[in-house]
Amino acid sequence: MLSALYYLLLVLLCTLFMILSALALVVCYPFDRGRRTVHELSRILVRIFFFLPPFWRQRVIGRELIDRKKSYVIVINHNTVIDIPALYYIPLNFRWVSKREVFKTPFFGQFLLLHGDICIDRGHAAEALEQLVRDGKKWISRGASVAIFPEGTRSKDGEIHRFKAGAFTLAKEAGAEILPVVLDGTKTLIKKNLAFNWGNRITVRVLPPVPAERVAVLETHELMQEVHERMCTALGEVRKRKVKSERYKSEMSQIKVGTTKNYKKSCVELPADFLISHLSP
Repeated sequence: MLSALYYLLLVLLCTLFMILSALALVVCYPFDRGRRTVHELSRILVRIFFFLPPFWRQRVIGRELIDRKKSYVIVINHNTVIDIPALYYIPLNFRWVSKREVFKTPFFGQFLLLHGDICIDRGHAAEALEQLVRDGKKWISRGASVAIFPEGTRSKDGEIHRFKAGAFTLAKEAGAEILPVVLDGTKTLIKKNLAFNWGNRITVRVLPPVPAERVAVLETHELMQEVHERMCTALGEVRKRKVKSERYKSEMSQIKVGTTKNYKKSCVELPADFLISHLSP
């Protein structure tokens, strides 16, 4: 019931912010060709989405590695639709690259259009790559970054699988740095029955960018392999740290329970008429 009410609230919020985004696009377009205002409205919507449930937690690691004045090709591992709002914790103005089918989805499709995101047809690989490079270079020239799921589809087992070349080709063509970002915990926010997990934890880890000079020097397949290995290693470290944290909390909880039990055992039940004076020699 609570999840159903929250879904209803999200529909109302999305409707409101869609109207605000449309107005912002019309009013700000002459002096905001990068659509930063529309992007900031999306960030506010995401913050509200994650803020209202009191036990949801989001942690961003490596935010200091980002230069807000630069445009990047951002590559992210993909598990679920929640990956999309989670990336808005990154302090950059960016455009998504998405398949054509998503643009037909209610709310998502309209937001993508207002946002200026890049639509590609995965059924025609050559044309899709050409459009990705053309539109990606356009947005990068306007000061925006481009966010891509390099796996091309969602991971069913939560691991990072083989990358496709699109993001790395764009980075080489645009002369941009590559910013790898690893997400963990997004897959568990919505359960299989579509109910929300009200105690969910999400980690966003930003890795050091690959400099534009290195992007230009390496072959595309070498670049893909290097970034893939770095992201897999980082994901493993995030999960290992998460397990240690949960184990520590469990151990502390057991210690508290054990201390309470020992304290109770150490207490001696005294008769009701016992007086402090009875302790005197």
